[in-house]
Amino acid sequence: MSQANGTATCKVTFKPADVTVEVPRGMTISDAAFRAGIDLNIPCGGQGRCGRCAVVVNEGQVRRRSTMYLSAEDIEAGYALSCQTVLEGDAVITVPPQEEIERHLSTEKKAAKIKLPFEYDVERDQPIRRYFVRMIPPSLADQTDDLARLNRALNSKGIIDAELYVELPTLRKMPRVLREADWNVTVVIEHDTAFSQDGHPRLVDVLPGDQTGESWGIAIDIGTTSNVVYLVDLMTGDVVQQAADYNGQIRRGEDVISRIIYATKGDGSGLQELQGLVLKTLNKLIGRVCRAQGIEPENIHKATVAGNSTMIHLFLAIPPESIRLEPYITVANHIPPVRAGDIGLNINPAATVDCLPGVASYVGADITAGVLSSAMCENNKLTLFIDVGTNGEMVLGDCTWLISCACSAGPAFEGAGVRDGMRATAGAIEEVWVDGRTYEPTIRVIGGRKPRGICGSGLIGLMAELFITGVIDKAGNFNLNLDTPRVREGEHGGEYVVAWGDETAHGRDIVITRVDIDNLIHAKAAIYAGFMTLADSVGISLDDVDQFLIGGAFGQYINVEKAVQIGLLPDLPFDHFQFLGNTSIRGAYYALASRDMRRRVAEVASMMTYLELSADNTFYERFTSALFLPHTDLSRFPSVVKALELSGAR
Repeated sequence: MSQANGTATCKVTFKPADVTVEVPRGMTISDAAFRAGIDLNIPCGGQGRCGRCAVVVNEGQVRRRSTMYLSAEDIEAGYALSCQTVLEGDAVITVPPQEEIERHLSTEKKAAKIKLPFEYDVERDQPIRRYFVRMIPPSLADQTDDLARLNRALNSKGIIDAELYVELPTLRKMPRVLREADWNVTVVIEHDTAFSQDGHPRLVDVLPGDQTGESWGIAIDIGTTSNVVYLVDLMTGDVVQQAADYNGQIRRGEDVISRIIYATKGDGSGLQELQGLVLKTLNKLIGRVCRAQGIEPENIHKATVAGNSTMIHLFLAIPPESIRLEPYITVANHIPPVRAGDIGLNINPAATVDCLPGVASYVGADITAGVLSSAMCENNKLTLFIDVGTNGEMVLGDCTWLISCACSAGPAFEGAGVRDGMRATAGAIEEVWVDGRTYEPTIRVIGGRKPRGICGSGLIGLMAELFITGVIDKAGNFNLNLDTPRVREGEHGGEYVVAWGDETAHGRDIVITRVDIDNLIHAKAAIYAGFMTLADSVGISLDDVDQFLIGGAFGQYINVEKAVQIGLLPDLPFDHFQFLGNTSIRGAYYALASRDMRRRVAEVASMMTYLELSADNTFYERFTSALFLPHTDLSRFPSVVKALELSGAR
């Protein structure tokens, strides 16, 4: 131990990287690892709730503030939760292999044709335009300055009727390009710009020669779990490339609350780190689609961005603390456009980055974009739109009126908070069937390899199968009297073995425990209670709903029958449900392609009433009633009653 500026410090060596860093005494191991450039999984944001950041203390003095998730044997072996263990002296720490995402998301491919809901007209729809201009060079007889000369040329061609609004970086670039191109240039102009107070068109870029044959923009969806980028040809309105990957922020929190807490680290480093992580992900995706199309990122002159309110705040490094603190207020729901260069997004530095408007702390731009792209406003059908994820956001109405709410489902359906839960990567069990006579499971694994865990769709199917076959009762209790070794008493109560150790990739049994079942029941109860409260608040029965639209990347993998059997979705005819996939990215794409669509998403946001469930006592009553499979009131679920009767008869 040594002294630095009067503060006691200690040296920590991280194995197997063999990196040593000197840090203040009393710092957590996770913060020390961050300083050393060691990447740790901290899905709960450093709250000690997930147990995934465990490391081994080989040597040295540490103090464990929490031993949750650690057995006596683990502690004896030197294990410690890095986010809950402080350094009290020099130490040697071994970091076990961290969970890696083993495949890119299935949306990463050459884009199939995505049809816009309107006939695209670049002159009508697109505020970003390119114009080729031949200018008369200056001379002793005509000493007009460069900018005035450009304005004169554009006015003479009828392209603009007011002077251009020009920013300093573009002004600095302009004289070189004009002269190298012999005064024949392509100008990129943004009409309807928000940057100029007087509304003058904005000069975004000056390019040599005639480059009017192409124009590029990107649509971005910043999801809590995954990020998606569409590269759009603004000449045709077509999506030409798309890519997706997991949001790099996942390692610092799997849900928005965990990330908000991580962002509030006293020195501000947490917020900057989270912004850097999502920008790293997005810039990687932008590079990928640009390489696939054979263009440079600097040729992209417009971006539209959708995402929940927390993700938008973190993307722009806006402090998000107020989102989780009563009365739950965002810094801004309608954020003015910013320039790409000001935030580090790797497209043209002068490009407009337009974050779509949200409604409230937990109903953000992903939902307004989803309502836009779902077409629920294009007919008179009473519609319930829901985005299932770490939060359950929902909107009810027919677009003459809209009411919305959000409930915290937690990340259970995305694998977190479940002993053998995992994201939907290679090795995840994505579907399960249980034989009602032998209680033996049949599983389907992503990638067709040995299983490593269970993802959200697998958990929904498994819980439904266990309930219908009588392995668990309506309260989630295991029937330990069944004649099968699959059901057994575990460390935390009953559990069911989905795959034996000799069948798995890691050699350990994959199980679902009573604690896991409780977490899943709480998650589904929150979502069900949310849309019940929303409907009751306007005096509507769910039976009156004409269509139930499910958005979000996770939603497209949900088995409706299984989701109804656990009480996640209402017991309606299957033809009432439509799975729309990622409606957020589609809404961002529509807003990029069309001025009218961009105005429409703002109208959707402004007309949407927000219901704060924490202020509605009836939500908690409905939530309590939904803490059973499928519900305390079985009359709401006639198809499940029938399935139980058939199972009992068998």
